[in-house]
Amino acid sequence: MIDLGSTTWLEIRHGEAWLGGAPVLHDINLDLRLGESTTVLGPNGAGKSCLVKLIDRSLHPIVQDQAYLHLFGRSSVNLWQLRQRLGIVSTPMEERIPGAITALELVLAGFFGSTRLGHDQNPTDRQRIRARHVLEQLNLQSISDQPYGQLSDGQRRRLLMARALVHEPDVLVLDEPSRALDLRGCHQLMHTLSALCRHGTTLVQVTHRIDTIIPEMKRVLFLQKGRIVGDGTPAEMLTSTKLSALYDTPVAVVEAHGFRQVFPA
Repeated sequence: MIDLGSTTWLEIRHGEAWLGGAPVLHDINLDLRLGESTTVLGPNGAGKSCLVKLIDRSLHPIVQDQAYLHLFGRSSVNLWQLRQRLGIVSTPMEERIPGAITALELVLAGFFGSTRLGHDQNPTDRQRIRARHVLEQLNLQSISDQPYGQLSDGQRRRLLMARALVHEPDVLVLDEPSRALDLRGCHQLMHTLSALCRHGTTLVQVTHRIDTIIPEMKRVLFLQKGRIVGDGTPAEMLTSTKLSALYDTPVAVVEAHGFRQVFPA
C-alpha cells in the first residue's frame, strides 16, 4: 500500500538516468512535498521532460549504491494506485489522443487510464457526474460534445488537465503546459492553474518560460544540463542575475501583479 500519510511525495537520491545511450540526468537529489507547488525551470535540453519521465515511471534511474526514488513513500508502487494520487499532462500523451473522441469521453477515459473508452469500459453514473463537474471546474462544459481534433490548443491542454483531475489526485505534473498557446490560451491556462492551487492541488510545472510562473508557486528549481543547479523561493530564484546564469544570456526581470517577464539586458 502507498503511505497516505507521507508529506514528501517524491524523494530522489543520487538519481541518474540515461536515454538513447546517453546520460540525461546526473546525481539528482530532490524532495517534493504536498502543498508546495513547484516550478522546474530550465532551457531546452536541460532534462526537464526526462525528470517528468522519472516521475511517471516511463524512465527508470540507474541502479547504484545509495541511489533511490520514492513516490509517496514507496520505492515500488502499483501504477493504478499511483494514478489515483498523481496526474500527468505531457506532450507524448497529447499526441496519442484520437481526434474524433469527444471532450467528455476523453475525461471519462481517464478513469480507466486510457485515451478512449473501450467496449468493456462503462463509466458509472458517479463517474459521469464527476467528469462533468471537472469540465465545469475548468470552464470546459460548453465543449463537452465537441471532437478533440476540433479544439484549440488551449482547450486541448485544459481538457487533458481535466482528464488527469478526475481521480482528484494530490499532485498534478504539467510538462511545458503553455507550449504552442497564444496569449489568450496562455492566460486562461494560468488562471486555471491559480484556481487549482487555491483549491488544494499541488502543482509541478515544468517549463522554460518565466512569464507563465503563477504567483501561487512556492518553490522554483533550476535544471541545467541534467543537474539541479538552483533551488529556492520565486523571490530568491527569479532574479536577473540568476536567470542570466541559467540561460547563459543577459536578461533583466520585470515584476507586476506577482508575475515576471524577462527582457534582453
